Amino acid sequence: QVQLVESGGGSVQAGGSLRLSCAVSGYTYGSNYMAWFRQAPGKEREGVASIVRDTGATYYADSVKGRFTISRDNAKNTVYLQMNSLKPEDTAMYYCATGSRGPWYGPLSLQTYNYWGQGTQVTVTS
Repeated sequence: QVQLVESGGGSVQAGGSLRLSCAVSGYTYGSNYMAWFRQAPGKEREGVASIVRDTGATYYADSVKGRFTISRDNAKNTVYLQMNSLKPEDTAMYYCATGSRGPWYGPLSLQTYNYWGQGTQVTVTS
């Protein structure tokens, strides 16, 4: 019933920009939090950015603060991640997620989310 489909990944040089999109379909059963996570080879999946659906409040990992911006277009049921000043360490598979347990676990916790996309690859070369 619920699908999240990421797009916009690719390969860019350090200092470049990419804009990721996540199209959400189906009823998300009241999920109020949306987020982007990433996972690099050999590393754990980490929360990158999150946005609260009804208030628009945003949260960022320290490593991307000031460079990445999360936003949501409610009319299009789409969440975006604008990534600027990309660094090689940003290379990872990026996943979109939505969930409802933010008040308990926080906006960047894996435990908050129960719906996930398949991911889109971002590669940043030096």
